[in-house]
Amino acid sequence: YFFVLFFFFSSRRRHTRCSGVSWARRCVQETGVHGEKKMTDKLRVFKLRQKSEDDLIKDLEKQREELLKLRVSKVAGGTAAKLSKIRVVRKTIAKYLTVINEQRRNKVRKDLEKSKRLPLDLRVKRTRAIRRALTRSQSNRKTLRQQKREANFPLRKFAIKA
Repeated sequence: YFFVLFFFFSSRRRHTRCSGVSWARRCVQETGVHGEKKMTDKLRVFKLRQKSEDDLIKDLEKQREELLKLRVSKVAGGTAAKLSKIRVVRKTIAKYLTVINEQRRNKVRKDLEKSKRLPLDLRVKRTRAIRRALTRSQSNRKTLRQQKREANFPLRKFAIKA
């Protein structure tokens, strides 16, 4: 029986869409141990973006409490399922925080739409050299001497005899 399973799993495709997870493990994750289909309870960010900020904060607190319980069970010698769930909960908390931060930044951006200046963290980052460079109006400014020189001695145009 073991040989049949080993041959079955080893003969499957090596390249999977999910990097880092073998085909056999993904098969067991999707179907469960006994073959019944189970829903993957992975959090989708587009669903989070539809929620209000208050709901997100409440759910975030629940996730943090769950993480705390999982860490306690880890110290007490929890099961492998609980230990592997710690990573999932941490990633979920990160997604919640990302969406909350996005919403807050968009709100501030919308409020400051008509103002002349933006806060530093909302400005376009670019590179340090570009941020330090002169603006277009600064680079086009000329001294009084340069203005007089251009007015009195315009660029000469020559006709070429062919």
